[in-house]
Amino acid sequence: MSELRYTANTQLEQLHARYTGTGHADTTKYEWLTHQHRDTLAAIIGHPPLLGYVSIADGECQARKRFELIEKMVQPCGKPPGKTDD
Repeated sequence: MSELRYTANTQLEQLHARYTGTGHADTTKYEWLTHQHRDTLAAIIGHPPLLGYVSIADGECQARKRFELIEKMVQPCGKPPGKTDD
């Protein structure tokens, strides 16, 4: 039983090391949403047909839309919430 637990923990650690957006027990809602938004924006920028669709929907050229999406990746969910010391 302990060997199975060790294997599961090792696999989980490898998953977190490989994919930074997978989160952990202490991940806040803001961090999780930020990772989701950045992943979505990166997918749109990285796939030209998606970028073309979004740029046509907004009525802008692809280069301008790519620039706006890259700028939005800095703080996709706004400013982080204040830290609480409880």
